[in-house]
Amino acid sequence: MLLRATLQQGLQTLLAHQVPSPQLAAELLLMHVLGRDRTYLYSHPDEEVPPAILQHYSQLIAERATGKPTQYITGHQAFWGLDFEVTPDVLIPRPETEHIVECVLELARRQDYAKDACLRIVDVGTGSGCIALAVASEFACAKVFGVDISTGALAVACRNASSLGMPERVTFLESDLLHRLLDANFAGTFDFVLSNPPYVGRHEMDKVQREVSDFEPRLALGADLERGEEIYERLFPQALQALKPGGYVVVEIGYSMRETVLALLGEEWDEIQATPDLAGIPRVVSAKKGRP
Repeated sequence: MLLRATLQQGLQTLLAHQVPSPQLAAELLLMHVLGRDRTYLYSHPDEEVPPAILQHYSQLIAERATGKPTQYITGHQAFWGLDFEVTPDVLIPRPETEHIVECVLELARRQDYAKDACLRIVDVGTGSGCIALAVASEFACAKVFGVDISTGALAVACRNASSLGMPERVTFLESDLLHRLLDANFAGTFDFVLSNPPYVGRHEMDKVQREVSDFEPRLALGADLERGEEIYERLFPQALQALKPGGYVVVEIGYSMRETVLALLGEEWDEIQATPDLAGIPRVVSAKKGRP
């Protein structure tokens, strides 16, 4: 079968199963089995596809048709210009979460921190390590921690640190939020506490795509939460303990959580703001620990 026909066949299968963004998925899976980029697909439409490659592609298309995310099939997802391994142990990094990294860079600029500043930063619920490693890539001398309650997620994060050449730059630890760091006498030492925490409560789980609800780790989504904001209720007091005076907490929030999350930040916090994503939806909340 020719390359163009192979791609078209994959596309038609995904269309028939109402897979979101079927053209992109069909292309990415074919690029994956061929080990080629998108330019190659469209510059060699009449190339014969070997039977073994065609069979492999058909198997991957069938997997995607069940709802399994493309990223779990290929094992990769780009974030902040970096290539991350992803498995069903971790949430798939999303472009919206890059706003956390952007917010950190903006806050660091306001504080006149240089790129070689010896900042201490922790990413809570690190998952694949995408936030921790993206921030580490921007601050060469920063000491970055990534904590997660999932040992499976931490294993993925450690592999990502190694593949990105930063195994010594980021320390990954098993911890329920910040408990382990606070118990280890790290209180009052951090410049930034970052998090994309679980925030999808039980009442909202039926509203998310099947690719999310059926395949991504429910613990990381928040399936055990009744309302969705419980993690913020626990995290903000711990962040106050972990941060230096003048340090910042920066968290991602759900599309309708702005007022709820802002209300959880008390008088101990200054410079509270909600930053919208490219769609204008409040996506990141940041706040500065007030000085005593």
